[in-house]
Amino acid sequence: MFFGRSEELESMNKRYNKNRFECVIIYGRRRVGKTSLIREFCKDKKDIYFSAIRGTAQDNLEELSKAIYMYKEPESPQAPIYASFADAFDEITNIVKKEQVVFVIDEYPYLAEADGSVSSRLQHIIDHVWQDSNLYLILCGSSMSFMENQVLGYESPLYGRRTAQYKIQAMNYREITVFNPELDAGDQALVYGITGGIPHYINKLDVVNDVDEAIIENIFDSSAYLFEEPENLLKQELREPAVYNSIISAIAGGASRVNEIATKVGLATGACSKYLKVLLDLEIVRKETPITEKPGKKTIYVIEDNFFRFWYRFVSKNLSSVNAGRIKLIYDAAIRKYYPDYMGLVFEKMCKEYLLYYENNPDYVIKEIGQWWGTDKKNRKEIQIDIVGTVAEGKEYIIGSCKYKNEKINIDELQLLQDYAEVFGLGNKYHFYMFSKGGFTDALIEKADAGEVKLISLEDMYL
Repeated sequence: MFFGRSEELESMNKRYNKNRFECVIIYGRRRVGKTSLIREFCKDKKDIYFSAIRGTAQDNLEELSKAIYMYKEPESPQAPIYASFADAFDEITNIVKKEQVVFVIDEYPYLAEADGSVSSRLQHIIDHVWQDSNLYLILCGSSMSFMENQVLGYESPLYGRRTAQYKIQAMNYREITVFNPELDAGDQALVYGITGGIPHYINKLDVVNDVDEAIIENIFDSSAYLFEEPENLLKQELREPAVYNSIISAIAGGASRVNEIATKVGLATGACSKYLKVLLDLEIVRKETPITEKPGKKTIYVIEDNFFRFWYRFVSKNLSSVNAGRIKLIYDAAIRKYYPDYMGLVFEKMCKEYLLYYENNPDYVIKEIGQWWGTDKKNRKEIQIDIVGTVAEGKEYIIGSCKYKNEKINIDELQLLQDYAEVFGLGNKYHFYMFSKGGFTDALIEKADAGEVKLISLEDMYL
């Protein structure tokens, strides 16, 4: 069943209805739902769907030939193989002379890797033939660096040929509620904390009635699809999966700076940086710098992909129990007990998404949002502010605190947040926000009623 992506579908259909040539580029990290989006778009249209494979140019030519012949003769068990890609593309030209067709090349980087001339070939036929047709061409890929540099980049033969591009992102915390609308706010947050808004992972988690039961059956089971997902993905995407596994493990274990990660893994700092660049391109990790500051000594690396972070935090550390079939016996004490701590960073991300997409305050517009850390020189200690947002009006800032605990937040947390804002010290006006899973004390609610702070509970975030 297909959920979400309504804006992308509406935009793609609007272009289709113009009945003219389109070259649409769709890209995003693996598992994010690109293929599902394309298939949903194509379901009521005539389409030639070719999914490139990791193989030779001849292997891909055979697959393309099958896709074309399946369109022409869907009942035929065998397809003739075209002599060349030029002949195959000429056949698509003949087809589109008679009717509007969507031509999809999924996993385009595989095709370009197999045949280095294919981008130039497509550029030529677009410029001289397809440009004047009503062909709807879709080029899709999971290698974001390739798609951004070799398809959309200035030096690509295809530069300037695209008529639209869609970078498909993970769904945010509220968008994923369509998968399991019956769950309460706490369970919805946990599902987001595990899957990171990746539709494929949500489907594979397969929550029926109980989230914990789904986690045990579909993650902590050696026969389950999600159990081997990180390892399989690293093997599929990377040449040295063992090294990348060690780097991710180091970050999951608390190493955050390049030299710390390199030391823990046993690599030179320069070599480690190259591996980290690949993980950044895959959006498995991300770099983070205190907002308002430029990348430098304070830059740290964190695991961006929620599922990888969950797997390395809980599954990797309990492999012996999984293999011994004891996970149900230890689940509550060794895993579930630590979910509130794990969800801390997830909740911070959810709160940022709330402020960016769902907070409707007419008094200001948030330009940028992140976190900030630095030194409180007066008290000689390091501090961290969960949320700092820059406001379009000038030297105004959002200052926020996120607490994923069952206890109510008291007034002393507001005072601490105000003190941290003084240490931050860049604004002449601050708008204070406090997010809490467990709610707020009466004293803090009085401060909110007086306009000193805005209080938002976990349930409020889903309204």
